[in-house]
Amino acid sequence: MPDSLPDSPQAKTLERRIALATAANMRDLGGLGVDGGVFAPGQVFRSASLASLSNDDGQHFTSLGIAMVYDLRTSEERDTQPDRLPESARLVILDVLADASESVAATIGKLRTAPDSMNELLAAGTIQQMLTESYRDFVRLPSATAAYRELFTSLADPRREGAALFHCTAGKDRTGWAAAALLMLLGADEQTIHADYLQTNDDLLPTLEPLIMSAQAKGVDADLMRDAFGVRVSYLDATLEEIDARYGTIERYFSAGLGLSAQTIDAMRERFVL
Repeated sequence: MPDSLPDSPQAKTLERRIALATAANMRDLGGLGVDGGVFAPGQVFRSASLASLSNDDGQHFTSLGIAMVYDLRTSEERDTQPDRLPESARLVILDVLADASESVAATIGKLRTAPDSMNELLAAGTIQQMLTESYRDFVRLPSATAAYRELFTSLADPRREGAALFHCTAGKDRTGWAAAALLMLLGADEQTIHADYLQTNDDLLPTLEPLIMSAQAKGVDADLMRDAFGVRVSYLDATLEEIDARYGTIERYFSAGLGLSAQTIDAMRERFVL
């Protein structure tokens, strides 16, 4: 089963949840402890797909001041379920896994629309190993490097107005790494990073129980589906192992790996640390 939240004060992050009926796994990074203070509230949000955003939830979305949305999904995912955004939000496409021949992080979205067709993948018992490789791809794929470079450069841009949100399909892997990397760069401690990352297991999995039960009725293993939609600290560790091997530190990942200038990194800290 996926990991649970650590038992620490930093794990009590549920007040950051944005409860939208048609946009799952959405929360504000604001309020989390970072080096020198806290992450500025109301500036950066993360979520799952926005393809089903209702008009009412769209109004709430607009009230949060979100003016820029970064879609980290593949072209196939976007074509199948394009974002439905308020007119006030600008969409930026950043395909993290464009260079992947096959990635379970992108394929997992199909479980929502055709769970029975994924039974063979799940039954193979390799979902954790496949997700681990996807997390390594977040560092080693050129498309991932380009996508995360643009994401963080744009987030730091002092000319960018309003709040920002980044998402993928489930809001847990490509999105989870983006949030974790940003928190690491800003000096959040390990418990804080893990707490935000693992909150997906509390926020997303319960919303999928009807889907999981329906899939189970078709012969799909419910626990394997929960594993597919959940997150584990070991996945983040795989990304960090790849960074350590290539760059040594998270700071070098941002500077040497993503090519962000010292000025851009300083601008990010100035904008997001209170």
